[in-house]
Parts: sequence; structure tokens; C-alpha cells
Amino acid sequence: MTTTPQTTVDVRTIAPRDRHPLIFGTFSRLLPGEALLLLNDHDPKPLYNQFLAEYGGEFRWEYLESGPDLWRVRIDRIASCCA
Repeated sequence: MTTTPQTTVDVRTIAPRDRHPLIFGTFSRLLPGEALLLLNDHDPKPLYNQFLAEYGGEFRWEYLESGPDLWRVRIDRIASCCA
């Protein structure tokens, strides 16, 4: 069953240096089975790579829209490091 993301994180108007901390902070508060919707003004591929390094198998990444002006990415918490 697919659920609607509980949280939307729109970083398009956030200073670049503050984007990743905001996204990771929001993700860290999700419980397994919850998701966030990320809105960005460019392809967040570097963020995906950072998620792989930080969270490995704890997330699922799905592009819902891929530019050219808006990227929408659903990030699901599928496991927890401490579960």
C-alpha cells in the first residue's frame, strides 16, 4: 500500500548550505513506513549519494518529477538503524 508523504520539504527558497541539514533532520524524524516529499530546483543526485552513505538500506528514493524546473522526489523510510 502506498501512502501519501506526511511531510513536504520545499528547499527551493532555502539557502543551499541549509538544505541538506533540513532534509536529513526531517528524514531522521520519520518512522519506518512514513515518507517525505522533496521539492527541489535541480536534480538532487548528490543528495541521493549522501543518503546512500548515511542511511544505506533504510530508505527508498523515487523520482516523481524530473525537471527541468522542478524535481519532486519521494523518500520513504523503510527501516530504522535501531529497529
